[in-house]
Amino acid sequence: MPYELDNRLVIGVASSAVFDLLESDAVFKSQGEEEYRKFQEKNLDNPLSKGIAYPFIKRLLSLNDLSAGPSDPLVEVVLLSRNDPDTGMRVMKTIEHYGLGMTRAIFMQGKSPHEYIPALNIALFLSGNKSDVEAAIKAGHPAGQVLDSKFNDDEADKTLRIAFDFDGVLAGDEAETVMQSSGLTEFHAYEVKNVMEPHNPGPLKEFMVRMSKIQSVEEAHKKLNPDYKNRIRVSIVTARNAPSHERALNTLKSWGVMANDAFFLGGIDKGKILGVLKPHIFFDDQSGHLKSASAVAPSVHIPFGITNQRVVEPTSGAEVDRAVKAV
Repeated sequence: MPYELDNRLVIGVASSAVFDLLESDAVFKSQGEEEYRKFQEKNLDNPLSKGIAYPFIKRLLSLNDLSAGPSDPLVEVVLLSRNDPDTGMRVMKTIEHYGLGMTRAIFMQGKSPHEYIPALNIALFLSGNKSDVEAAIKAGHPAGQVLDSKFNDDEADKTLRIAFDFDGVLAGDEAETVMQSSGLTEFHAYEVKNVMEPHNPGPLKEFMVRMSKIQSVEEAHKKLNPDYKNRIRVSIVTARNAPSHERALNTLKSWGVMANDAFFLGGIDKGKILGVLKPHIFFDDQSGHLKSASAVAPSVHIPFGITNQRVVEPTSGAEVDRAVKAV
């Protein structure tokens, strides 16, 4: 009987999102593939250090203790790698070293694996490779680039805190297009006019919906185990403020989801709020917001929508070199 993914939260991760590959990448870039291969083989039993998305992935997988049994997990995390199977062996041994419940992997030597996102029912693909993430988003898949960020894996902290921007992340860029073309006053007027009309879904809408289903499992578990403390906490951290907040909340309600917290900041620096909130991962489509966010929390860029449209210029040799990452 085949293993079904339809009713699970499936996450796809490149090794560059979960582990620290700086040393490995440096060998690949400076000495080439053959020396990289030798380096990985030499260090096969030397686990990679934890990377930026590691605390998020570890806590996400820990939610499988709410499952009916080991053969029917709520969460499945699949490794999607540009490595070939041989050079990827070190990553698999690192996963085993940390006790992460990841047993499934796709290795594609030098190629982006993003085309397999729909086949695996993946609700979120995380990678440090900018070009792979942009290609995934262009193809209509849910993907984010893990940025160089501050992160902390406090073993005593069992809570999983996830923070989302709204427009261009959970919702489409319809309202942001009005904002960019007509300004703040017209943006608010447009949102008030359409307050009862749900936004079109953005790249991570399905991820939030599936997280909400696991929150429902938590609530059911809590009824049977009154001492249980909820571990998932979902927050919206957006530049919206009144009166445009109402349409955002109505949209979430129409999807059957609800955030635990909502921060309608109206231009207040998100980094200051995130420094207090301390999410294990934060998703935003705007680089300007992510600059301050990444200084205090693991941050992911969602290169979707009007704020990420740009003229594609010829890529320099140096940029090509930077884009070739051993993930």
